[in-house]
Amino acid sequence: MKQRPWLLFTLITTVFWGVWGAFIEIPEKAGFPATLGYSVWALTMIPCAVAGLMISKWKLDFDRRSVLYGAIIGFAGAGGQLILFQALREGPAYIVFPVVSLSPVVTIFMSVTLLKETTTKKHWIGIMLALIGILLLSYIPPSTGSPGNYVWLLLAILVFLLWGVQAYVMKLSNETMRAESIFFYMMVTAVILIPVAFWMTDFNQEINWGFKGPYLAAMIQVLNAIGALSLVYAFRYGKAIIVAPATALAPVITIVFSLFIYGVFPHPVTIAGLCIAVIAIYCMAE
Repeated sequence: MKQRPWLLFTLITTVFWGVWGAFIEIPEKAGFPATLGYSVWALTMIPCAVAGLMISKWKLDFDRRSVLYGAIIGFAGAGGQLILFQALREGPAYIVFPVVSLSPVVTIFMSVTLLKETTTKKHWIGIMLALIGILLLSYIPPSTGSPGNYVWLLLAILVFLLWGVQAYVMKLSNETMRAESIFFYMMVTAVILIPVAFWMTDFNQEINWGFKGPYLAAMIQVLNAIGALSLVYAFRYGKAIIVAPATALAPVITIVFSLFIYGVFPHPVTIAGLCIAVIAIYCMAE
């Protein structure tokens, strides 16, 4: 791990996001909307950003290029999340999630063509298997009914592009910026978009403001924030063509936790994705 810090940070991100995925629906099912969950997540980014600045001895990159990179990374990530909420409101999750989940394809393409990244044959096999695994892991059985329009598909494609570009710029910016500065700007942009999340919230519905609402959401969302901070370090030390698909395999952890905690047995397609993902992780970690 000391010789390959990218692997350590990639594992931290994958595990934290995987556990986060297993518990994130609890506040939502208890009556705390996902849009307000976003707002709580943005606030949990603040202590993580402070911790990052402490690590960098309070040194913040604030030149024009750093601010631009930070804004692109932050708005692409947080903005994509809000757009995803809208896509899921209008369209079927069984199509939206597979489209969005393949965002590492954009990162890999840009990193290979623009950053000239390359790796071993075994790693490439792992990357290809990871993309297949990601697609299968995001499978949701089709539900009845069909959407009235296809604006949701355009929104899903937009998130697909935004998150793919975000990961690429995160790797690119690590060449000239401190990782802690990158995360600081991610936090700032996430907080800036909180009013948008409030605007998207239907306050006419009953909202749970008790422990299972914002408080439990904060305890869960901080896992997401820590994972995001670790992701920045993973991109600093590792290649984007490996880190992006590897961290996108977080649903593997989510499935395992859901199986043991909730007794939810995954769909056969998901099981196939789980098996392929395990092989992919082995190939990419070598």
